[in-house]
Amino acid sequence: MLNQDTLSQLQGLKSQMEAEKEYAEAIVKGTQARYGFAVLDDGREIFIPPQEMLKVFPDDRVRICIRPTKDNKTIADIEKLVSSPLADFTGRCVRKGKAIFVEPDLPQLNRWLFIPPPALNGANEGDYLRCAIHRHPFRDGKPQAKVLSVIGNEKTPGIENLYTIAKYRLAPQWSSASKEELKKTLIDCKPMETEKRRDLTDLEFVSIDAAKTQDIDDALYAEISDGGWTLFVAIADPTAYIDANSKLRRDVADRSTSIYFHGNVLPMLPEELAQDTCALSEGVNRAALVCKIAVTDGGEVGDFEFIEATVRSRGKLSYYAVDRYISGRYDELMSHSTPLETLYQIYRALRSRREEQGLVMEDRQDFRWILNESKQIETIEPSEKLLSQKLVEECMVAANQCAARFLIEHNASGPFVSHPGFRADRKDEVDKFLTLHAPELATLDTDSVSGYRDIIRGLAAPTSALPLRTMVNRLLTRAVLTTKPSPHMGMALPSYTNCTSPLRKYSDFLVHLQIKAALNGAPAQLVDSKILVELMQRLAVSRSATQEAERWLASNYVSKIAKDNDNIFKATITHVTSSGFNARLNNNGLTGFVDLRKDPEKFSYDKWTASLTSTTRRFQLGQAVDLNFIGVGQEVIYQTLFKPIADCGLKTPTEKV
Repeated sequence: MLNQDTLSQLQGLKSQMEAEKEYAEAIVKGTQARYGFAVLDDGREIFIPPQEMLKVFPDDRVRICIRPTKDNKTIADIEKLVSSPLADFTGRCVRKGKAIFVEPDLPQLNRWLFIPPPALNGANEGDYLRCAIHRHPFRDGKPQAKVLSVIGNEKTPGIENLYTIAKYRLAPQWSSASKEELKKTLIDCKPMETEKRRDLTDLEFVSIDAAKTQDIDDALYAEISDGGWTLFVAIADPTAYIDANSKLRRDVADRSTSIYFHGNVLPMLPEELAQDTCALSEGVNRAALVCKIAVTDGGEVGDFEFIEATVRSRGKLSYYAVDRYISGRYDELMSHSTPLETLYQIYRALRSRREEQGLVMEDRQDFRWILNESKQIETIEPSEKLLSQKLVEECMVAANQCAARFLIEHNASGPFVSHPGFRADRKDEVDKFLTLHAPELATLDTDSVSGYRDIIRGLAAPTSALPLRTMVNRLLTRAVLTTKPSPHMGMALPSYTNCTSPLRKYSDFLVHLQIKAALNGAPAQLVDSKILVELMQRLAVSRSATQEAERWLASNYVSKIAKDNDNIFKATITHVTSSGFNARLNNNGLTGFVDLRKDPEKFSYDKWTASLTSTTRRFQLGQAVDLNFIGVGQEVIYQTLFKPIADCGLKTPTEKV
């Protein structure tokens, strides 16, 4: 029996241990190693051991007890489940013995979830599923899921797109409310009957697009004028049909862009609106926002005017046909010869000036995927950018420049497209890179439009054995949407925006709203930074979805053709990291990764030469390599993995010395 002193000591020890504990609410963050961390509201992260992680899901909000361990660290015990935001999710149906589970496609949840037989909803092993939580594991660590729908299996045509759409919560259908609103709008809305809209149907507009395009965003007309030309860029006007407070408008904002999968398209606007009502189709009157631009003989974009107009396209021309015509190999477009000849003259002037004064992205070998009936890649063909495509591109760039100038003149809040150039957090690296590889450029101002332009031009010049222009890409930032005008370094322009694709891009739609507000005497302050942040987040999700589906299709194709060519692929290194390198296959443009971390030889990474070097081998950006396909990775889902063939990258005898 314990005496009173011992009991008192134990009670004191217990009180001391309780005093050392701390209780708080936190968000659970999981890891692939099955342990996790509790992130407190004050930013602290407390370790959650694997046995406690069995009781929760990532992103659960929980009440925890923080207690010390024997080695003077802290650990979190889960005391209470506050809330669990995990809603529906996607995954693969798997079997273990007689039990059926779903393997969730969630980066932080590395565990199978049991599906009880009544909740299977017709699912079978190997099916791709959309599921929800049937039972939370907080009480006993035994979670259960239920099947909401079966998306398909490996044999389902287009499963790569279907599954990715579900995984990223993209909207394949329109809401009933939007459909009803649209029906009423198409009956009641008559934008071309208003007096403010100018009649430009006498101008011989033509559209130039891919042959199968139905949602035609733009049409062009041009005529000769004193000192140059007058270019008319007519742009479809969907804002005339969509009320600002409508459910349809909110659905369009949620979509933010037309999403182009191989074999599937999720349009930003309903087809009844984009194709049947707004598209600048041949032979019908359409509402349009027209940019009238004075272009000088020297290719300078001069005075301009935006006009709410009615236009009528005189021809739906394909890129291929127009390319053949302006190349002198096709005379069936003679009825459109006057505007086409003038447009070609404008193109040459605009292009020459941009090449002299600005920056023009270098053309890269592109490829076209041909899909079979199962929506798998049948073959991949080289595809060159046509002269007609460049013609349309230059006209669109001119209109976009004018749109940016118009927004600035009317104190509008954008959206502007800003490209800051070099990353602000890599300024020291930029300076060192230039000093090391191009000292003649090191004194230029990296923050000015002219300085950035001259640096990029200088790095692109064929004066170095190293691919300097490609090497500097790791130091560049992405273009962003902003409410304030700022330079677009990538084009060497003082300001820029996009306005020519309002049927496909919500950012262009917003620009139209701002322009039309200013034209009608209203404040053009309809966009704020919050709207643009949310828009960029949605665009990032769409981009991730299409990239994942493409990697999936590509890995299927490479796996198939590896058997047909003795599993040898000729490629070019496109990116080098401390882990390995990315390579682009020469004959089809597909990319994959070579992981050198587990190679028997130890490779040292040199970021200043973009190279990996071992005792016997060397791999460098731009180097030709021969590779073997070895499988599909999981670190980057559906990433195609290669390894160098035995003698690939071997140093010369002098290099080994």
